[in-house]
Amino acid sequence: MFPKTFQKLIDQFSALPSVGPKMAERLVLYLFKQNTDTTKQFARDLHEFATNVHYCSRCYNISEEEGECSICRDKKRDKKTICVVEEPLDIIAFEKTRRFLGLYHVLGGNLSVMSAEEIKKLKINQLVQRVKDEEIEEVIVATNPTTDGETTSLYLGRILRPLNAKVTRIARGLPTGGDIEYADEMTLLGALDGRREI
Repeated sequence: MFPKTFQKLIDQFSALPSVGPKMAERLVLYLFKQNTDTTKQFARDLHEFATNVHYCSRCYNISEEEGECSICRDKKRDKKTICVVEEPLDIIAFEKTRRFLGLYHVLGGNLSVMSAEEIKKLKINQLVQRVKDEEIEEVIVATNPTTDGETTSLYLGRILRPLNAKVTRIARGLPTGGDIEYADEMTLLGALDGRREI
């Protein structure tokens, strides 16, 4: 129905989360209607994104620097406290509170009903190694307040407790079933302040 190049771009857009085939068609049509300079700039920005954005080698946050991200390199951060989150967007939510001054660790998901291969992709082993190597005193588990997030927090508590680090869970200021990235600053502050040991 569409020219081959047009269809290829529709397929790329429809592979994105929350973008169905109809929305993908509208997005591609929108780009088609733009002037050539706008579309070329979009392509350049996408290429720059693919080339310059990496995972932090220490916490797995999004970073433009090779190696460690700006948070990990910040000498003012509390190097003995790690806040464990599911995704990089959760870090942005916590950073907006301007209250948490420790480090982060991004798991890359949670222990849901995943295949063994998918579970291996989570950065749990790297977290355990960091707690050992960096002599971490407290690990704050800030996974989403969902069934999968709770399962993940209990599992992390079990494997981290023998490492002599205090393992805490953020408080229930967050609604069960919600996502951290959508929480407001005050709710996140309450959850951080009311954290409990796992």
